[in-house]
Amino acid sequence: MLDDFFVRAMIAGIGVACFAGPVGCFIVWRRLAYFGETIAHSSLLGVAMAIILDFNLVVGIFASASVVVTVLFFLDRRGGLPTDTILGLLAHGGLALGLVVLAFIPGMRLNLQTILFGDILAVTRFDLLQVWLGGVVALAVLLWLWQPLLVSTVSEDLARVESLRPDRAKFLFGILVAAIIAVAIKIVGVLLIVALLVIPAATARRFATTPEIMAVGATGVGVSSVIVGLFSSLQFDTPSGPSIVVAAITLFVITRLIALVLLRKKKYE
Repeated sequence: MLDDFFVRAMIAGIGVACFAGPVGCFIVWRRLAYFGETIAHSSLLGVAMAIILDFNLVVGIFASASVVVTVLFFLDRRGGLPTDTILGLLAHGGLALGLVVLAFIPGMRLNLQTILFGDILAVTRFDLLQVWLGGVVALAVLLWLWQPLLVSTVSEDLARVESLRPDRAKFLFGILVAAIIAVAIKIVGVLLIVALLVIPAATARRFATTPEIMAVGATGVGVSSVIVGLFSSLQFDTPSGPSIVVAAITLFVITRLIALVLLRKKKYE
């Protein structure tokens, strides 16, 4: 018989996997892993602001992450600096500024390990509501953006010709990633959320024949990683968030080995 906290952790993790998988596909296709890392790192500033202003942590993280996305979008369009340089400045600047602000809060006793690596076993019923409501909204927005994002991934010029407004889609996708990171921070933390976005999508990519199949496959890999990671954490008494990511990496390695075996077998037939 599983304890209630473990069941809540399982439901929350599956919820995150369900919307992180499809969104992660676009992160992989558009090579935006460092973009996601930048938003995740800078979200620590949102944690600090939420504590100072005494409002919901998810709202604080989403607000700060949205500001970072807006600044990045503005600087990228101006073309003054390379995109990777801008990402580096925002990622490390936001992380450092967040830590400094937290140090100035009187009597601050924040467990940074929880913020950096998550604490999925401490998920409450209210957290579950936030995860699943946020997930439904995220998937609805992604469905609305699916066509312009997909076409602009292939060719931004083609997307403009078809009046799909790729710049708007790119900006809204950034805000969507910010929302997902805000909702999922408590599950796997600042340092591991991007792994949960990228690894399942990268795993599914090898066997997918269409974008839609890859999105479904990434969701399946993410859900499997959550289940395997949590049970292995329970069995071996390891940190839950990192265990989920290790499970995802293990699935990635296994599928790559299977793909290599199938490729070699096909070669010699």
